[in-house]
Amino acid sequence: MPQDAPHALATRWHQALTAAREGATAPDPGPYAENLLARWAEPHRRYHTTAHLTAVLDHIDALADHAADPAAVRLAAWFHDAVYRPDRSENEERSAQLAERALTEAGVPEARTAEVARLVRLTVGHDPQPGDTNGEVLCDADLAILAAPPAAYGQYAAAVREEYAFVPDQAFREGRSAVLRELLGLPRLFHTDHGQAQWEPRARQNLATELELLTL
Repeated sequence: MPQDAPHALATRWHQALTAAREGATAPDPGPYAENLLARWAEPHRRYHTTAHLTAVLDHIDALADHAADPAAVRLAAWFHDAVYRPDRSENEERSAQLAERALTEAGVPEARTAEVARLVRLTVGHDPQPGDTNGEVLCDADLAILAAPPAAYGQYAAAVREEYAFVPDQAFREGRSAVLRELLGLPRLFHTDHGQAQWEPRARQNLATELELLTL
């Protein structure tokens, strides 16, 4: 990651928080950025890193016109994996609770804070309801890695395996295969027009290829 990347991300956080506050006087956003960036840089992370956060924010920028509240979606990206332990199942809930505490303190209006927390919880299943444009943008941005070129997808899959290094090979292969089959069984992986047109076919090919390799 480039040396100035944390500074660039801190700037993006400042911009997102300022937009979400709607001009309200509130605490300095700097300490919140420091806390979040420290979380995203935890040493046990291999895929859910600041690089993933940056990619999700970039995809949200590209899809922002589809969202009803881009400011809430951008804040949700910052919090969606802020709490991440691969050996635990309550990461999204704990991340949502962190968002509720931090954003209330940081001066974000109550309704928008609630929307950010809702969006974070939505990343458990990445299954927004029709018409939930904020959810569609966040979920598509989070899953866009599935449509990466084959080499980049391979790096993603390898990083996921590293995060689950504590799981024996056979158990990992079985668990990961089940996840891939579940994804492939969805009627659609992406919900925005862009995601459907640009990402869906390649993502399905990548998932099918990984599944085949895991079951050889």
